[in-house]
Amino acid sequence: MLAWLDSRINYERVPLSRATGTTFGLTGMRQLLKRLGQPQLAYRVAHVAGTKGKGSTVAMLAAILEESGHRVGRYMSPHVHRVEERIAVDGEPISAADLVAAFEKVIPEVEALDLAARRRTARGPTWFEVMTAAAMVHFADARVDVAVLETGLGGRLDATNVSRPLVTVITSISLDHMRLLGRTIASITAEKAGIIKRGCPIVSGAVQPVARRVIADTATRRRAPLVQLGLDFSVRAAAPATPGDVLHGSTFDLVLPGSAAAPRRYAIALPGRHQADNAALAAIAARQLDARGLAVTESAIARGLARATLPARIEATAERPLVIVDAAHNVASMESLIETLRPVLATRAPRALVFAASGDKQIEAMLAVAAGLFDHVVITRYLRNPRAASLERLRAACRRAALPEAEESGSPADALRLARSRVGARGIVVVAGSFFLASEVGLSGDRAPG
Repeated sequence: MLAWLDSRINYERVPLSRATGTTFGLTGMRQLLKRLGQPQLAYRVAHVAGTKGKGSTVAMLAAILEESGHRVGRYMSPHVHRVEERIAVDGEPISAADLVAAFEKVIPEVEALDLAARRRTARGPTWFEVMTAAAMVHFADARVDVAVLETGLGGRLDATNVSRPLVTVITSISLDHMRLLGRTIASITAEKAGIIKRGCPIVSGAVQPVARRVIADTATRRRAPLVQLGLDFSVRAAAPATPGDVLHGSTFDLVLPGSAAAPRRYAIALPGRHQADNAALAAIAARQLDARGLAVTESAIARGLARATLPARIEATAERPLVIVDAAHNVASMESLIETLRPVLATRAPRALVFAASGDKQIEAMLAVAAGLFDHVVITRYLRNPRAASLERLRAACRRAALPEAEESGSPADALRLARSRVGARGIVVVAGSFFLASEVGLSGDRAPG
C-alpha cells in the first residue's frame, strides 16, 4: 500500500524548483471525495493554515476539544517518525489496520481517476490528495464529532480546503515556499487566506501590517467575522524562573481588551515563547466553536493546553549531553528556536549545531540566526528526501553566516553522533533545519528527564 502511495507525485519530496509551473487546483480532490461519498461532510471541521505554528495550534485545539468530551480527528503534516502520525483520533495515531481499511476504499477511486486523467494527458491525484482523502474517510468511519485539519502547503488550493469548517485559523505568516506561494508577505498571505469561507469566523495570528490587511480584506469580502491577535486579544508570556524551565513549557495570560473579565492564565506543555501565541489562537478558536454549538469549557481549554505535545518542537531527546531536536525549517522558526534556547545555551558548553535543510529554503539567513552561539557545526543531508541541500551549499552558507568551520557527516544519525562527541557530557547539541532532518536523526542516548 505505501509503495503504491509513494509512486505518486509528492510535493514534500519533489524539489520545489521542479514543481514551479505545476497547475494546482481542487477539482481533482472534489472529484475523488464525490466518488467516496463526501466523507468530509460527515463531521464538523476546524481548519488551520499559516507559515509557522500551525501544527502546534492544531495539536492544542484538538486536545482542547478532546478534553471537552468530543471525539476528535486530527490531520497534520508532515510526519516526524511514522506516516500514521498524520491521522489521529482522540490523540491516537491511526493503526496499520485502519490505514489499510481507509486505503482499500480510496485506491479503487484513485485508480479510476488515474485512468480518466491519462485519457486527457493529465495527472491523477497526488500523494497528499490521496492521504487527505484517506484521513477524511477514516474520520467518517470513526464517527468523529469534529476534525482539526492542517493545510499542507498554502491554503487556497490545498487539498484540505474542500472542507466546510465551523472556524478557520491562520497562524503567523513569514517567507517560505516562495517558488509556489509568492515572494512577498502579501502574496503568501493571500494564499493562506484562501481558507476563509463566507460567514465562517476567522482567528488570525498574523501581526505584520500587510498580512493583517490582506486577511482583513478577504474576511470583509467573505463576510467572515475576524478576530486578530494583538488587536482583539493579546498574550502576556510569563518569564521562566530558571534557564532550564524554557524546555518544560511555560505560562501566559490571555488578555481580552475591553472585557470585564480578568486575564486568564494558562499553562502550556510545548516550550517556547512563540507557543503562547499559538496556544492563544487555539483557545480563541475553541471559544468560537463553543459559540457555534460545539460545547467547550474553560477548564477543557486549560487542560488541553497543559497536555498537548508534539515531537520535534524544541524536544529534549537526551540529557548527557543535552540534545534538542527542533523542526525549524525557515528563518522565522529558527529565530523562535534561538530566542527560546538562548538562556540554555548560556549555561551549557561546548555547544554544537547539527544542520540540514531543503535546497529551496533561505539557508544563509537561517544559519545567520545562529551566528556567535555555537562552538561546532556539523552539516549533513537527509537521505530519504531528494530536496536536501548539498553539503557544498551548506558549507558555503556557514562561512557567509560567520559560523565555525563546518564538519560534514554522511547521514543525520552520524552527524548527531559526531556532534555529541564534540561537546561531551556537559555540552549541548541543537538539531535544526527541517522536519526531514528531525525524522532521520533518530534518538541517540538517554531520554531527557521530565
